Amino acid sequence: MNIADYIDHTLLKSDATKEDIIKLCKEAEEYKLKGVCINSSYVQLASKLLDKSILVSVVGFPLGANITLVKALESEMAVKNGAREIDMVMNIGFFKSQDYKKVLDDMKEVVKASSPYPVKVIVETCLLNEEEKIKVCHLVLDSGASFIKTSTGFSFKGADIQDIKLFKSIVKDDLKIKASGGIRTKEDAIKMIEAGADRIGASASLKIIS
Repeated sequence: MNIADYIDHTLLKSDATKEDIIKLCKEAEEYKLKGVCINSSYVQLASKLLDKSILVSVVGFPLGANITLVKALESEMAVKNGAREIDMVMNIGFFKSQDYKKVLDDMKEVVKASSPYPVKVIVETCLLNEEEKIKVCHLVLDSGASFIKTSTGFSFKGADIQDIKLFKSIVKDDLKIKASGGIRTKEDAIKMIEAGADRIGASASLKIIS
């Protein structure tokens, strides 16, 4: 297995500088990493630096609580500026309120705004119980998104092997799965992939592939 083919090289810290983003992109290209995942304000810069690695922009990050119109506009602008995948954060508050129509409409608007490019829905698994994890899989399936993604990496816990296995048992091959948050070693990454992850989001990418 070539782990580099699975990794979105990630830098989402609020204090990331232009120089940090340039370095990230150069590393992704040099080590042939699958993608680069960054905040939308840096998409235009990164689009000039990437050739082979996919440019991924987060949307509604990290809380998911933005109004839908703002998420859709952020997605549209990210695509216009060169993003070729969108990682959006679900509205977790609406989900916890069991307002599933609003949650689904939010996802659908981002999927529409991002077309024709794939959307990954970040569901923040550490905030969900097992019943909620099952429910959220079905919502993401219904949204037209391409991936379900575990975590922002900004909550109290990241990706978990059992969550990947649960997601895979529900979505089968109808959705891809991105594991992110707290993946720092090659062993961690391999376990996630073997459990069913199609993509790994990591800031420790170079350590993982070494």
